[in-house]
Amino acid sequence: MSFEPFILSFKLAALTAFILFCIALPLAWFLSQTKSRTKPFLEALTALPIVLPPSVLGFYLLWAFAYSSPIGHFFEETFGVKLVFSFTGLVVASCFYSLPFMVQPLQNGFESLNKNILDASYIAGKSKLQTLFFVALPNMKPAVLTAVIVTFAHTVGEFGVVLMVGGSIPGETKVASVAIYEMVENMDYTAAHIYSAIMVGISFIVLLSVYIFNARHNRRFGL
Repeated sequence: MSFEPFILSFKLAALTAFILFCIALPLAWFLSQTKSRTKPFLEALTALPIVLPPSVLGFYLLWAFAYSSPIGHFFEETFGVKLVFSFTGLVVASCFYSLPFMVQPLQNGFESLNKNILDASYIAGKSKLQTLFFVALPNMKPAVLTAVIVTFAHTVGEFGVVLMVGGSIPGETKVASVAIYEMVENMDYTAAHIYSAIMVGISFIVLLSVYIFNARHNRRFGL
């Protein structure tokens, strides 16, 4: 039994969570503060991967990443980066697929903050950037933890998108979910049970950690 698919899944999930945190943080801050008429449009666009079938999103990403498309051609010719059937392509695809799972908890966290705290920061002469990092984020740790862990867990469990964009290349794109699918196809149910049980255990532990942390945080601050 090889644990390589799990290691690859965790590597993909960690990179995706890190990249998405950097992208989603300013986006969620903007969505929580803006009163622009474009806000509903941006929110709907951000949440689209939640309702789209993975096969649909995977198909369009596969089409966009292919060498025959302008995007795929540009990256391969300019940077030498192949986006189809590569780990790099999996990371980019995962960022699209898991975006709402990072943005929405952060946005909810920002919107739940006491507005007086933010106003006091601005009155004290702090910039929006300073307010974001030194006032807003320290006061919404549960939302940050939830966003990061749920995004990580969601990425670990990806199947449709990663299969279409990355295929099943051992050591490169064959993540745990794809490995389980192949085991079932090959009627290797014993290995499939073991891999699936590990995935269930990991998912449960991750979610349990989030709920325990949030419960302790709420008791600590009397929420």
